[in-house]
Amino acid sequence: MIRILLYCLLATTAGAAPLFEDHSDSLPKHIYSGGWEHFVRGGVAVFDCDGDQRPDIFAAGGDAPAILLRNTRAFTFAEVPLMPLTGMTGAYPLDLDSDGWMDLYVLRVGPDVMLRGAPDCAFSDATDNWGLRKSDQWSTAFTAWWTDEGRPQMAVGHYVDRANPDGPFYACDTNTLLIPDASGFRDETLAPGFCSLSMLAARDARGLLSLRISNDRHYYVKGGYEQMWDIKLGRFLDAEDGWAKVSLWGMGIASRDLTGDGRDEVMMTSMGDQLLQIAQADGTYAGAPYAIGTYATRPHVGDDGRPSTGWHAQFGDVDNDGRADLFIAKGNVDQMPGMAIHDPNNLLMQQADGTFVEAAAEAGVATTDRSRGAALADFDGDGRLDLLVSNRRAPLELYRNVTADTGHWLQVALTQPGGNRNAVGALVTVNGQVQEVTVGGGHAGGQALPLHFGLGEVSEAEVSVIWPDGIKTTGYSRADKVLFLTRP
Repeated sequence: MIRILLYCLLATTAGAAPLFEDHSDSLPKHIYSGGWEHFVRGGVAVFDCDGDQRPDIFAAGGDAPAILLRNTRAFTFAEVPLMPLTGMTGAYPLDLDSDGWMDLYVLRVGPDVMLRGAPDCAFSDATDNWGLRKSDQWSTAFTAWWTDEGRPQMAVGHYVDRANPDGPFYACDTNTLLIPDASGFRDETLAPGFCSLSMLAARDARGLLSLRISNDRHYYVKGGYEQMWDIKLGRFLDAEDGWAKVSLWGMGIASRDLTGDGRDEVMMTSMGDQLLQIAQADGTYAGAPYAIGTYATRPHVGDDGRPSTGWHAQFGDVDNDGRADLFIAKGNVDQMPGMAIHDPNNLLMQQADGTFVEAAAEAGVATTDRSRGAALADFDGDGRLDLLVSNRRAPLELYRNVTADTGHWLQVALTQPGGNRNAVGALVTVNGQVQEVTVGGGHAGGQALPLHFGLGEVSEAEVSVIWPDGIKTTGYSRADKVLFLTRP
């Protein structure tokens, strides 16, 4: 807590409490639906699919078709024709072929699909052309990373093995690594699997690239735990590596450096406690003290005292005061009697002392549908992070951030030559705040957008980038703009 306090005292207090306007009625009606195979997931992918520098939306539908919504500015969205895709649990954007247009890895109950992006938000099925596997597994997690200038390595997490006659309990499926080769991608099994619901490839507390896997204890019942796989060594970390076993009902992953030491803290959502792990100087993690305010164990409005169920989590500076806040999508799996039924979403605002305070009700985003996926993104280009929420058996929600007297801001977008066009793995530092460019995490969905930094009262920013190859560039920028940087 001392490190958090010292770091956050450098930030500037926002001028007003966060406030959002509900624009959900402006969206076409879309509901993530389906039976037990769609109790989990329901993710959204947010990225620019037409090159106009505004975030567009791709939302999974479960049994219903997916939907693609093009940002037409003025905080309105128009549906774009899309090939019929059902059985979808979520999607992640990445530029797999480095042509400047975002592609989509689509997770499904059944064979996954890789959609190739093209101008004007046009997508085509490139699964076979790119040599990607087809299997009848239940895909629920995804992440990607680059180790050279070619195509990415990818990991796909699978939930329950639907073909196992002893399922669903004790029937967790294995996970899959997709490794580029001359024919496209080859498959490698990553085992054991404990019913993965989220994956994130990023630098760990040691500063090394690792694959974090969050698993659902509801189905592995016993013997499972959260996993960390060292990508270079090709093995899971254990107690001898300082990786303490933690077992929870893992749903989503979010990461952000909250202490200013260059190491990301990691939030893991769950049933009951939402666990924030603080990166330590020795390369290990320690659970945050309960007083930090992020555990969000029970509903913060209403009279339902049963434990909450967390899904998508995302850090973002909602009021641009220079401190990362935290949104958590909440909702009962379906009708689980031991968990809260009317379970409001959380908007946890970080304070100057490093603690977090609940503000969702006052901000107007404490809805109680069965929320799943979500995204904090600047949909209207005003420098304030807006909010999109996907619900099970209820329509999408869209909120415009109208918080008054917010601080200055800077968004940073990276490009570089070669296969890793968007510089995944780069570290960007703005006035002491560090973010890594990643693909993965969240709950069945992610964003491919410029990194957003709140600056408080500061109107100029010092910006440094450590590119994936280790080259470092530095410079300065005025605030309140999108800064486009290309590797020299």
